Amino acid sequence: MCTTGTTGHEAACPGGARNARETTDRLLRAATRSGAHLIAEAALLVQGWAVLADPIAGAVYSTPAAAAADGVHAAADPYEHPHCLQRPAAGAVLVVAPGPTVPPEQAARVATTTAALLEVRGQRAAELRGEQMRLHTTLVGLLLAGHTTAVADTLGGNRLTHVTVYRLTGADVPTAHQVLWRAVRPSLAPHADACTLLGRLDGELVVAELHRGGDDGRVLRLVSRVSERHHLLAGMAGPLPLAEMPTAHSDAAAARHSATADRRIVPADAVGTSRLTPLLPTAPYARWAGSVLRPLTAAHQHLLLVWLRTGSKPRAATALGLSAGTVRARIRELSRLLRADLEDATVQAHLLLALRAPSPADGSGSEDGNGPARLETLPAGLLDTEAARSWARGLVGGLEPHLRIALTCWLGHHARTAPAAAELHVHRTTLANWLTQCAEHLAQNLGDATVRAEIHLALRATRTGPDDPAALPRRGGRTYRRL
Repeated sequence: MCTTGTTGHEAACPGGARNARETTDRLLRAATRSGAHLIAEAALLVQGWAVLADPIAGAVYSTPAAAAADGVHAAADPYEHPHCLQRPAAGAVLVVAPGPTVPPEQAARVATTTAALLEVRGQRAAELRGEQMRLHTTLVGLLLAGHTTAVADTLGGNRLTHVTVYRLTGADVPTAHQVLWRAVRPSLAPHADACTLLGRLDGELVVAELHRGGDDGRVLRLVSRVSERHHLLAGMAGPLPLAEMPTAHSDAAAARHSATADRRIVPADAVGTSRLTPLLPTAPYARWAGSVLRPLTAAHQHLLLVWLRTGSKPRAATALGLSAGTVRARIRELSRLLRADLEDATVQAHLLLALRAPSPADGSGSEDGNGPARLETLPAGLLDTEAARSWARGLVGGLEPHLRIALTCWLGHHARTAPAAAELHVHRTTLANWLTQCAEHLAQNLGDATVRAEIHLALRATRTGPDDPAALPRRGGRTYRRL
């Protein structure tokens, strides 16, 4: 009989305490190696499987790998898996499924000890996390400053050639940063096939995934889950060559301005896409665009594209990492080069159309030999085709007269409600209600600057009368009368 002070299975046999110590020692040795080794040792001791499941990342560690899905399902719905033991561990859930011959006391001991060791590892990681996060932020800043070679050498030399950038904003960014850090488990180990950097810059979360030309989508899935859970809006750009990190950074910010609660992460290549450009005759469209954009460099075009996509100079400045004054000065200079008033809504819509055009197949830079094209007007045969008119009718057809007039006026004021309401002689709340009706009728996001540009073109293409405030139907004073 064992000495007093022992209970249960250990009291029944002197070997019980020895077996418990051996179990603890094996788990301790595994924990000093890695979390994966600890989970593997736990699965071996219970002669079954063990999974550490995270609500964002899914299965963090799993032994065997085939048990990952079962572990995640068991963590999500424990009542459906009564045979599994579950313990909270380091912000995740440890799920252990013992074999049929393992005593329940031993399985419970393994699960409890493993969870405690995972907590210790998590606390140690948390102590180092602040310093690691600052290092990541520094590396992201170096990439944006153009020191790509130095960063690439630090992370693995020439193995990392491309980057995909995510930019997330929202009230819960600090918490999302911590959650995403645990889910991604970033490492700066050299010679890896991929490396993820997470940094906090100017109140937003920047995720830079460095890889060799393509990614497996894992980081995208994690960013999507974090965005949904913490109500963040995100823009994504890439993959682009590592040297183009600043471009990817600004493109991600431009895309983020098109994100909504229904679509929380938007890729940059989806911003500005439309059903219109494929309908335009390719050759004249490309020649006109090439002629219009001839005075501009690639950097000029990128600045204009970000400005038009974000919808304002301050937002463009934030996306490009410049001051608002610098962006205003450069746009004034580009207005001079293009010989057009870039503050005009129609000119902006035409410019966005030109920036999205394919390159001229013959390299021609003029239109029909008549000199450089102008942004104020489009060439004949571009938007006045039956295909374009059909597109325009499908987009804005059916709008009631007062909604059409109000929408046209609002777009002419660059989506500013106060001056549009003043010109229409209606209250701002009335105009806001009309714009809501327009958005519902058109099934479009009027908060997206590129969507507004296309609606502006569609309204002009389908205009049959004066869409001006003077034609707004009324019934005395400011009272609106439906037709």
